Formats: sequence, C-alpha cells, structure tokens
Amino acid sequence: MTAVENRPAGVVLTPSPGGHRPFGARVKAFVALTKPRIIELLLITTVPVMFLAEQGVPNMWLVLATCTGGYLSAGGANALNMYIDRDIDALMDRTSQRPLVTGVLTPREGLIFGLTLAVVSTLWFGLLVNWLSAALSLGALLFYVVIYTMILKRRTAQNIVWGGIAGCLPVLIGWSAVTNSMSWAAVILFLVIFFWTPPHYWPLSMKVKDDYARAGVPMLPVLASNKVVAKQIVLYSWVMVAVSLLLTPLGYTGWFYTSVALLTGGWWLWEAHALLARAKAEATGAKLKEMRLFHWSITYVSLLFVAVAVDPFLR
Repeated sequence: MTAVENRPAGVVLTPSPGGHRPFGARVKAFVALTKPRIIELLLITTVPVMFLAEQGVPNMWLVLATCTGGYLSAGGANALNMYIDRDIDALMDRTSQRPLVTGVLTPREGLIFGLTLAVVSTLWFGLLVNWLSAALSLGALLFYVVIYTMILKRRTAQNIVWGGIAGCLPVLIGWSAVTNSMSWAAVILFLVIFFWTPPHYWPLSMKVKDDYARAGVPMLPVLASNKVVAKQIVLYSWVMVAVSLLLTPLGYTGWFYTSVALLTGGWWLWEAHALLARAKAEATGAKLKEMRLFHWSITYVSLLFVAVAVDPFLR
C-alpha cells in the first residue's frame, strides 16, 4: 500500500499556489527547504575535523568556503528530499507544515531549487576547495536523495542505518578540504557518525512512530517493540563508543580527546541502558522518556567533535 493510499479520510494534499504568497513568506520557505537545524549538526562534524587535519588552526577562508559549500550541498539534498516526500509529509504531524505541503512553494519550485543547489555546491567545492571534496559532497547528496529517500526509506527498517551514510560524509569532506586526501582518522570519525546515527534517530522515531505508521514508512519502531528497538540502540551505542576511542591508540589524538570520549561515551551508555530498562518496564506503567537519549545524542556529538578540534592544541 502506498503512502497516498494510507492517507486517512479528510487529509488532503494542499494545492500549491506558490507565487500568490508574500515575498517574505516565500523566502522563509526556501530557507526551510534546506532544513537549517539539521545542517547545523553536519557542520559540527565538518569544522572540527579540519582542525584535526591541520593539527592546529586551518585557513579560515577555507573553513568558510567549506561550510558554505556544505550548506549549499546539504540544503539541496534536503530540498530534493522534501520534493520526493511531499506526499508522506502531508500525513505526518511533524512534517505537515513543510512548504511543499502547505503550498507556500510549488513542487516545481522545490525541485528546481534543490537541483540548482546541487549544481552550485558541486562547482563551489571544486573551484574554491578541491575536486575531491566536490566529489564527496556530490556523493553525499546523491546517496541521501537516491539511496535513502527514493530506495530505502519506504522499503526497509534498515533505512536510517544505511541511509545515514550520507550524514557521515561531511567528516570526510572536512578532512579532504584541508589535505586533499583521506586518512584513517577521517575514516574512524566517519564510523563514529555511522554508528551514532541509528541510536540518535530511533528514540525520536519511537516518539513519533504513529506518524510513520500513518504514512506507511517502516521505521524500526513501527515494526518492532520498544524493547527490541532499545536493545538495538544499546548495541549500536557500545560499538560507537568503542570506535570513538580508536583515535588515540592510533596516534591521532591525545589525553584531552580521550577524556572527553570516555566521559561523554560513558554517559551515553548509561542513558542507552536506562532507556532499555524503561522499555522492559513499560508493561508495568513505566514511562519510556525516549527523548532524553535523543537530546543527549546531539550534546554528545557536539562535545566529542569540539574535543577533536581542541585536542591538537593540548598535545
């Protein structure tokens, strides 16, 4: 059954008058298509890696160029995601006010905007950073739009696991922007984000699983019990923390990063196991409080990557 066939009675996709909306509202809508809050997280994982690659302060113009290119690329990917998902976005409470659903912008405008950002961001990276970073940026965009949005999202509960690869690539872009090459340090941090993504996103999916069920999106919390999902979260969490500790024995970081990784990782594991305990006790009336881990996951990745940037100055 498709998402449109799943639509409850009374839910109608809003017509898209587009150009009849005030100019200011349309500008805000175009910005909303880029999902700025998500891009903040991507930049948090890009800039610190540039400090690690430089083993100090990188060229600030290069940082600005990389961040701008990253915003344009991720913004294009997000706009194309909203264009493709506008049918199911209309079915979910958390996405029902997106611009292509409310009609502030037309689907055609969203498509052209996303494609334009994709082209501009690739050229931006190639001409102002380097072509390796341009290729990685384009690869992240195509992976998110084609592999995740078009292929995985509506077909498998593993959607966020493999689709999350797109969100890992900014780490490689940050390293390549400085060195025009790759390194095991970048690969390790790539894997940290890879294993971080499912336990970051699944708690939110647990909170809004009725939304996903209504739209016919097979997120893991829709198909499995909270206890099963929480066990998966604990498993991914342990692997993530273990991977995060590989940088120091391989000689890329020192005592400061290691201390932060141990403290923040330890707290993460405490929260993950607490979520599992509450999931097991749900039958007795315990509240799941799944958003505690979701909010902590954002703090965790921010602190860990700040430590990545600070560590070279303390070695």
